[in-house]
Amino acid sequence: MKISLDWLRTLIPTDKPAEEIGKLLTGSGLEVEGIEELESVPGGLRGVVLGTVLTREKHPDADKLSVTTVDVGDGTIRQIVCGAPNVAAGQRVVVALDGAVLHPSEGEPFKIKKSKIRGLASEGMICAEDEIGLGQSHAGIMVLTTDLPNGTPAAEYFGLGSDSVFEIGLTPNRADAASHYGVARELRALLRHPCHLPDISDFHAPAAAAPISVTIEDAAAAPRYAGLLLENVQVGPSPEWLQRRLRSIGLSPINNVVDVTNFVLHELGQPLHAFDADQISGNQIRVKRAAEGEKFTTLDGTERTLRVEDLVIADAHGTPMALAGVFGGKTSGVNEATTRVFLESAYFAPAVVRKTGQTHQLKTDASFRFERGTDPNMVLMGLKRAALLLQEVAGATVAAPVVDEYPAHIGHAAVRLRLPRVEKLVGQFIAPERIRQILTDLDILISEELTDEAGHAEWMLSVPPHKVDVTREADVIEEILRIYGYNHVALRPHNSASYLAQFPNPDPEIIRQNTARLLSGQGFSEIITNSITNSLYFEKEGETDETLVRLLNFNSAELNVMRPSLLPSGLEVIRHNVNRRQRDLKLYEFGKAYRQKAGGQYEEHNKLVIYLTGNTAAETWQQKSDKSSFHQLAGAVQQVLASLGFPQPTSQPVQHPYLAGGLTLLAQNQPVAQLGAVSTAILKRLDVSQPVWYAELDWDWLMRKYKNALVARELPKFPEVRRDLSLVVDKTVTFDQLQQIARRTEKKLLQQVNVFDVYEGENLGQGKKSYSVSFLLQDPTQTLTDQAIDSVMNRLIQQFEQQAGAVIRR
Repeated sequence: MKISLDWLRTLIPTDKPAEEIGKLLTGSGLEVEGIEELESVPGGLRGVVLGTVLTREKHPDADKLSVTTVDVGDGTIRQIVCGAPNVAAGQRVVVALDGAVLHPSEGEPFKIKKSKIRGLASEGMICAEDEIGLGQSHAGIMVLTTDLPNGTPAAEYFGLGSDSVFEIGLTPNRADAASHYGVARELRALLRHPCHLPDISDFHAPAAAAPISVTIEDAAAAPRYAGLLLENVQVGPSPEWLQRRLRSIGLSPINNVVDVTNFVLHELGQPLHAFDADQISGNQIRVKRAAEGEKFTTLDGTERTLRVEDLVIADAHGTPMALAGVFGGKTSGVNEATTRVFLESAYFAPAVVRKTGQTHQLKTDASFRFERGTDPNMVLMGLKRAALLLQEVAGATVAAPVVDEYPAHIGHAAVRLRLPRVEKLVGQFIAPERIRQILTDLDILISEELTDEAGHAEWMLSVPPHKVDVTREADVIEEILRIYGYNHVALRPHNSASYLAQFPNPDPEIIRQNTARLLSGQGFSEIITNSITNSLYFEKEGETDETLVRLLNFNSAELNVMRPSLLPSGLEVIRHNVNRRQRDLKLYEFGKAYRQKAGGQYEEHNKLVIYLTGNTAAETWQQKSDKSSFHQLAGAVQQVLASLGFPQPTSQPVQHPYLAGGLTLLAQNQPVAQLGAVSTAILKRLDVSQPVWYAELDWDWLMRKYKNALVARELPKFPEVRRDLSLVVDKTVTFDQLQQIARRTEKKLLQQVNVFDVYEGENLGQGKKSYSVSFLLQDPTQTLTDQAIDSVMNRLIQQFEQQAGAVIRR
């Protein structure tokens, strides 16, 4: 369903921007799936202003061209070559400036540029109406009569505005919001602004008897049927304002009579149908069931076989003229020769219309609303509103009083609301006065205030019929919560109820299992090693490590301390496998490390350690296998950190007693992982014969700071752009430093920084290396222009040069 903001503001005055209104409606259950910006004229006449012709002279080299000077209010007098025969000094004109893009009435858009015409410079264009899409005339330039100053935007002079159109995904239960007035009622409750129906006080009908009578033969299927006879109707095109309203919501204008019925349908939610009154045989309308097997040709020219379940609008002889609430007939519809119109406004039972639509595979804007339930109290309002509009746009006159048959009256629904029940279902106390206010704004009246045996407040409510889905207490509470705001209900971790999922604190064991699955999915195998190990692994020659946690009663000299690091026990596993020809290993372990503090106290820390050694995969005839690398290890560590909510750690050189080199990764300025190559001294001490890459993560800290890494984001609507740079820097400059410079320089558009090549060679110079870096740029609100992209890249280049001493390879 499309809703025009400009149209909406005629019913509820608000200066709220479209984006804010969209969020409010979505929060209340009317999901805004998109907002489209519409312009009265393509391009919105941007770059087109009012000006004054100061001088006009004949072009020296062209008989049909004039050389003018024009003042456009910016202090610069422009010379413009003009080919219009009617241009003259002193005229107020429309001027397209350099850079403006014009959308003519016919042909493709074109851009205004400074140019030379027959040897003379021209700095813009004086416009005719067809050149800016405001008409078809090309006889000459537009000459204006106005006191507006030069430089005034032409769009302001012509009263051209833009409109925002909401695409609302209307759920079946929200029939009350299937119109502009229905959405305005919703905003009335959300904004606490008054909204109003269109003024119909000027409607008057003669007192004479109606020449066309109405008989309802099935009151259950048609509880209310009203009609009005209009004469002197001049069928023709609708005025521009009416056509613009319909086009804004995706409807094509047909003629003024049909357009008015469509306009009222989308304004008030009340479907209407216009009959050619001269085609109503016997001057009688009969609302009846069809005869089984009866033939009827609808407006689309299709002959349909009716069933007895179908409700039809028939003439005095019982001949169908329309399928009630669904589709009109071919012979009774309004055409160019029509001068007398019988206007129908009714309320039909939703189930009847739904069944007819399904039987004949017909879906219309009218049936869409009737099937869900319209407002029986809007029947006369819609009829009178349409009559006044037809008087305005088609010259119609009201020829008879309104016929209103209402044999099966539909009243307000009575619903009991227990205030303690509101708090129980919502999960939060809402003050009774706030509840009263919300109900009043939703047209739900409090007919009686009671107190139950326990002294709790109860209200008897009167729910209007347009709230078709509000029939019980839970429905009323849902209405209260919608307007109160779901986002105002605090869901704390200890809250729980039978209808709400629990929100417990993160379970460390579940997080550990998820991390284990992540690593196992990358080909790593989990190991579990002994927490008791050999003290010789940790004691330097001739020195005793006083921080070791020694066992007082050990059975073996090789198992005499609690391990201060998981590395030696993991290297024992690697040695065992390598000695048995299993050289390609990817391992991980969750375990504890133990230390003795000064004063004799002990501490233990949970760690996650990862090992890589050997080749990445077995060699095959298709490809050779590469050696395991630091980058593979770093990639696995970063995936673990990202899964725990730390996607972009910073880094610094590692300082670890067992690593020969590598990085320390920091999150929130805290060292959380150390990774690199195990030193040859340690490998030799444990008799491991091949290089090993090792990573150690501070699992305790990660669990304390864990945050759910699953963040839902709207899919991007605009494309990303990639730009590459080749940077020559000192060997001491790391890619992480370059990445941090880039992210500090551009925080909005820069989405990703990646290095895809590193090169070192004599041609670069002593102590130099080259990084080839890609940058992904994206704006979530618009398509990036070349100017914006160049601006970002120039700033990045400048900062790389200043902060990293980089030389850009061209």
